[in-house]
Amino acid sequence: MKITEIKCFIPWVGHRNQLVVKIETDEGYIGLGESGVSGRELAVEGAVKHFREFLLGKDPRRIGALWQEMYRGQYFEGGRILTGAIAAIDIALHDVVARKLDIPVYQLLGGAHRDIVAGFPTAGALSGPDVVDQARSMIDRGWNVIRFTPAETDPGRSEVSEPRESIAPTAEWMIAVREALGPGPALGIDYHTRLNVAEAASFCQRLPEGTLDFLEEPIRAESPEAYATLRTMTNVPFAIGEEFSSKIAFVPFIERGLTNFARIDVCNVGGLTEAMKVAGWCEAHYIDMMPHNPLGPISTAAHVHFCAAVPNFSWLESREGEVENQFTNELFKSTIALDGTGYPVPTGPGLGVEFDEERALETGFQFSESPHWVRRDGSVTNW
Repeated sequence: MKITEIKCFIPWVGHRNQLVVKIETDEGYIGLGESGVSGRELAVEGAVKHFREFLLGKDPRRIGALWQEMYRGQYFEGGRILTGAIAAIDIALHDVVARKLDIPVYQLLGGAHRDIVAGFPTAGALSGPDVVDQARSMIDRGWNVIRFTPAETDPGRSEVSEPRESIAPTAEWMIAVREALGPGPALGIDYHTRLNVAEAASFCQRLPEGTLDFLEEPIRAESPEAYATLRTMTNVPFAIGEEFSSKIAFVPFIERGLTNFARIDVCNVGGLTEAMKVAGWCEAHYIDMMPHNPLGPISTAAHVHFCAAVPNFSWLESREGEVENQFTNELFKSTIALDGTGYPVPTGPGLGVEFDEERALETGFQFSESPHWVRRDGSVTNW
């Protein structure tokens, strides 16, 4: 079997673009993959086109060797754009081979450890009593883990954020949610790298012990030393890793005990090949996988297969638990759907997703940007 074509599609779906890669073979089998570098899809498409030039004619079954060739086949190796492109191709290669063998992708990864992949939803911002009611409603619907977002600091100006001002109201309503729900549910918050070390410590120190089960991405992760400092200032478990583009980026966070949940993103880290290596490393350090999954059906399917195949798994992020799913539309004829609070592990061949490329071409790419937030003084801050 040989690769005969690698195509990129960047349709506008819901409120963002999706970068979908399709691999075609001389035996008629195809595979689908998705990149996680949202907002810079044209850069990833360029990398895919470079990889295409030497992948055509190769045997798609040599997944590990092709991964190494894509990663090591240039002097300037690694980085989020390149590994985002490698991820989409790697996922598609797994899909091709699994379809050829008439087995689910997770069988290529060692087989399933579970029948259901548990998910977690995201409630609203911790800005008032409505979030308590929303959390109660989620518990009533069967969820036993809920993630929240910080309080808004300037609701009338959506582009303005003052991270320090969010700390007090966020802590106040986080405590209120815990009191309302009791000790059973697992509760977390995603601070989306908006704080510095002192602010993150101040936030944690305002919470009674046991309020939070995890604090996600409180500060930027470029400096493990900053996380090491923060680790000495709080005992709240950390969930880190959604932006990491390789196993190498995970090294200090695993080896130095700087994260307690690995927020790996298969579509960012280099695909299933690299994600399985990170999972094994985490298993040896008693760290569970808690994947990042904010994209579309191909990403969700890849993560479901990954989560099924690893023993050390906690929960998979689920967008469907919070808002109407804007990704399952005419572009995707078959998907892995949430059933209650989890994803049933599929039994069909490949990833279990079918894609309408003609419709994708009609939909087309649109330039878009994540919010560019500023403080009130006009200086730039993190979204």
